[in-house]
Amino acid sequence: MKKEYVYKAFERFWHWAQAALIIFLGVTGFEIHGSIRFFGFDQAVRYHNVAAISFIILIVFAIFWHLTTGEWRQYMPTWKNLRAQAEYYVFGIFRNAPHPTRKTVLSKLNPLQKLVYAGLKVLVIPVMVVSGLLYMFYRYPQHNEILSLNIGSLEVIAVLHTIGAFLLVSFFIAHLYLGTTGRTVTSNLKAMITGYEELEEDSVDNKAQPVSHEPVLTK
Repeated sequence: MKKEYVYKAFERFWHWAQAALIIFLGVTGFEIHGSIRFFGFDQAVRYHNVAAISFIILIVFAIFWHLTTGEWRQYMPTWKNLRAQAEYYVFGIFRNAPHPTRKTVLSKLNPLQKLVYAGLKVLVIPVMVVSGLLYMFYRYPQHNEILSLNIGSLEVIAVLHTIGAFLLVSFFIAHLYLGTTGRTVTSNLKAMITGYEELEEDSVDNKAQPVSHEPVLTK
């Protein structure tokens, strides 16, 4: 095993800031929905809106970072070893089977992670952001009057936003569990804090030595 610098500083900041904002948005969002009571409805709405704007700003910086560093390639889905990875999580992991894919600095995600993360980034989170903004600004003050975005009904938007919230909660729970399935229970957590992770060293290809066909003289 060799210790490698896998997760860069901004990547770790983005991960933890995103996690904190999603948790806070979930708590305040479900209170607005009426599922829990913690801050009070009015305060929950204010906090939720502030957290939502912060989340959008974080997304903008994350998109810029991914594009300028080329890290967006990490999330390109692939079918290779996808079935083997799914079978590993369902069966193999409980039988101490070897991991079907190998993590490297240039390939941090396994095929199933790539598919799930790509779905989150191009589908679930954009739906959450757009539906949330529409829900937030469907009526807004301008020049001492209330203007509308001409949304006939907020019901569809609210349903989409709620479905997205449940998908994010499901992902969060699965992410917490899978985060404990590294070499040790805390190895993935430590890697996302320090940036360093122990990875398998590349095997050295020993070149075949030329074979001599000359007779060997023995005493």
